[in-house]
Amino acid sequence: MTFRAIRDDDLVSVHDEELPAGQEGSEEGSAADAEDGSPEEAAEGSGGSGTEPSGDRGGADPVVPEPDGPSFAEEPASPAGEAETEDDEAGEDEAGKDPVGEDDAEGDPAEDAAGTGDDGPWASGDWVRETPLPEEVSEALTNALTGLRDSLTDLSFGLDLPGAEEARRAQAEILAQLEDYVIPRVHTSTAPALIVIAGSTGAGKSTLLNTLANAKVSATGVRRPTTGTPVLACHPDDYEWFAEGGLLGSLERREVPGAKPGLDGLVLVSTERLPQGVALLDTPDIDSVVEEHHEIAHRMLDAADLWIFVTTAARYADAPAWRLLRLAKERGARLAIVLSRVPPRSREVVTKHFVRMLTEYGLGEVERFVIDESKVVDGMLPDQEITELRLWLAELSVDDQRRTQAVQATLAGALDSFRTRVPALARQLEAQVAIRAQLRSDVDAAYTGALAEIDKATRDGSLLRGEMLARWQDFAGSGDLMRTLRLRKPGRFAGKASRQGPERLNALKTALRTGLESVVVSAAQRAAEETVSRWLHRPGAAEALALAPGLGRPSDELLRRTNRAVAAWQDHLVQLIRTEGVTKRAVTRLISFDVESLAVIFSVGLLGYGAAESEGRGALPQRLLHALFGAESLRNIGTKARSDLRARISMLFDDETSRYIQVLDGAGIPDESAATRLYQATYNLEVAR
Repeated sequence: MTFRAIRDDDLVSVHDEELPAGQEGSEEGSAADAEDGSPEEAAEGSGGSGTEPSGDRGGADPVVPEPDGPSFAEEPASPAGEAETEDDEAGEDEAGKDPVGEDDAEGDPAEDAAGTGDDGPWASGDWVRETPLPEEVSEALTNALTGLRDSLTDLSFGLDLPGAEEARRAQAEILAQLEDYVIPRVHTSTAPALIVIAGSTGAGKSTLLNTLANAKVSATGVRRPTTGTPVLACHPDDYEWFAEGGLLGSLERREVPGAKPGLDGLVLVSTERLPQGVALLDTPDIDSVVEEHHEIAHRMLDAADLWIFVTTAARYADAPAWRLLRLAKERGARLAIVLSRVPPRSREVVTKHFVRMLTEYGLGEVERFVIDESKVVDGMLPDQEITELRLWLAELSVDDQRRTQAVQATLAGALDSFRTRVPALARQLEAQVAIRAQLRSDVDAAYTGALAEIDKATRDGSLLRGEMLARWQDFAGSGDLMRTLRLRKPGRFAGKASRQGPERLNALKTALRTGLESVVVSAAQRAAEETVSRWLHRPGAAEALALAPGLGRPSDELLRRTNRAVAAWQDHLVQLIRTEGVTKRAVTRLISFDVESLAVIFSVGLLGYGAAESEGRGALPQRLLHALFGAESLRNIGTKARSDLRARISMLFDDETSRYIQVLDGAGIPDESAATRLYQATYNLEVAR
């Protein structure tokens, strides 16, 4: 087995300093551990030096770098060849001159690394599970993280804009990471550490976990994908911590996998073969054909303190593998890589090429392990194949400082990632708000244009056509128009006129109302069609339109409401003439008039004002009204009547536009302040850190 498990600058040898007398290791305990195949056996094989292993490891070839190129165990940035070999030999010589003697070299690695003094974390035999932060720091971080979580919780990206789906996924990932990892980890010590095992389908993740646990705790097989529910394996002394702790606290703990995979379950098992202080988490495949497996795998990665990436000699160059490595690099997560199923004959070629790829990608410094292609028995590899990895876990378990640094680096990487991930969500929110404003503007523009059309139609005399024109000509030509004006001393035809007048007058009044209704409804129809046409050219609006298929036409209640509005306007016009129609004194001495009839005549003149006068249709009512009321009184009544008509039509259109506003409100488009809250939450977190 060849690997570069621990760099010199990562580990301070426990034998570089003399231990107090009486703390030498026990030969008997070491021998017993060796018989059980414990991690201490691997440590013993290193000569008790605690530095980078060398020599024979369970039948593996010794680490001897080739002069003509870097080996897989070699540090890519360091010179190759004899210099490293000399360093290894020097390390062996120093180990042989250890002042504590051979007995200590054969002792328990946990006891060697941590010490047995009263101040050590293992002095009492109990695990120090929680190290509270300073009160002011803890409170500041708690408030900042809680504020960030609250700002993210109720966000929605209702419009399917470019990037909206990614934003929804990122929102769920950040919330899950806050709940399952960041917030719990801020308030707990770095132990025990959670190490997630991730990789491509069929890479042997479950097999690796079973071998390290020395038990079949995770299902294996030829069927792909195999793992559907995450499996967490830990030492029995850490079982309660993971069963009740905050890490992955939102997942239900199970003893066996459920019938179906899901994001709500976690299988928790214990095994004495794993060292205390580290736990392994087996995840579904990152490139599984089951979409839900991707979400589960990434959620587990976001909740891990360290990552072990597993790939094979046949698939290490696949795109999904490098996407995961890029994610680990972006998140600043501490990473180790296992290259499994390496054919012995092509081991050198494969490892050199893989190391070159890692170095070019900026990951040449990561911990690396190689597992030869071997026979799997009962879901497990031969134990000697994972000796180096088992030793790495044991050293991580007993080295508090190294484990603390790894966990803190990953936690800091997660917090650092919020600097870009949260503002990216805010920018998507701003895009959603901007599109919503454009959609709202489309509605306003369409119905404002429709209202302008109605204003024009009620000014240029275009309404006085068809039936309305015929009714007006019948009313004016029959003499009913003049008979509405009565002398103070009525003649003999007064009674007959009073009986004939209402019939033609009512017909004209009805024609006017129908004409106005037709103009309003037609304008509303064009506005609805224009709104839908504008929306269809906006990104993400098609889905909103699908929620309300009737938006392309006026509402079913518009005609009835328009009829009532026009009738109410006609009644209001009668009241205006009755209360504000000041007749000239010279006229009032001789003539009296019927208010309702005069209101109809006034509406004809109002609708025929301007262009219609040149055709002679509006000349008569205009002259008559001017003669009765005078210019100023006529102008005041006309202004108020036109303003009232416009207000009533605007109210109708407000009811029509409310349908579109309801669709926008129901589409889950955020308000304008949502992005600001996210920016502020990100800033608060940076200040609290």
